[in-house]
Amino acid sequence: MVRLPRCCILLIAAFSIYSCNSQPRPTTPSYKTTGSSTLHDTSIKTIHIYVALCDNTYQGIVPVPAKIGNGQDPGNNLYWGCAYGIKTYFKNSKDWKPVKFYKKDSVILERAVFKHIKSNYYLVADAYDGRRIKQATIDFLNSSSGNKNDTVHIDKKILGIGSHAKMISYIGHDGLMDFSLNQKFINKDSTKRNVAVLACYSKKYFSQHLTNANINPVLWSMGLMAPEAYIIHDAIAGYILNETNNSIKTRAAKAYSRFQKCSEKAARNLLVTGW
Repeated sequence: MVRLPRCCILLIAAFSIYSCNSQPRPTTPSYKTTGSSTLHDTSIKTIHIYVALCDNTYQGIVPVPAKIGNGQDPGNNLYWGCAYGIKTYFKNSKDWKPVKFYKKDSVILERAVFKHIKSNYYLVADAYDGRRIKQATIDFLNSSSGNKNDTVHIDKKILGIGSHAKMISYIGHDGLMDFSLNQKFINKDSTKRNVAVLACYSKKYFSQHLTNANINPVLWSMGLMAPEAYIIHDAIAGYILNETNNSIKTRAAKAYSRFQKCSEKAARNLLVTGW
């Protein structure tokens, strides 16, 4: 079982419960995707985030308050609908414009699409049912290794997601601490993809599955952490500006230090880049 530091749990709970009380439930209808088609607008750049919803019942975590730890309720979930969840944080960001929120299927309980205000980047984030954390992990690893091409139709545009995305990220509990994967994730198209993994000890557990994936590891962690949205938000800000991995890491570490009330040195030791 993964045990978050008590200070992290208290901070997460305190910030998140207040926010969740005012979050509306998704009401937009389903939106059709085009499955595994490789046809997409290559002039549009995308970032794809795989979010495993926090789940007290189906994940090996120290339980958080029930309302934010229900992996079947994205609207109130710690990593999605709460103050520092992906959907809410990006929706409130001055850098991103909400485009579409909709339920996809029984595995991906909600998909959120945002457009960057100043560039031709779209961000697509998928909220996986907490009990489907293994599937979320596999989908992320397949996308990172170039083995999961997918697209989505938004505003008469065909966006490339999965392996088509310029940057791919996983956020949530490190399920690889709880289960093993027998399949190999080997790159076959020679394309190097940019990857960020925000989960406890993600470098230790994810790197072994990404060794042959031909990735650029932009960001991952060396210890226990709270994988909240401000980290990836600020990292993406640097990525869009074509900053180096070290500069992106610095942005992420400063955000973590600010929100978690820890020293910047500690945040820099926690969040790392490269192999």
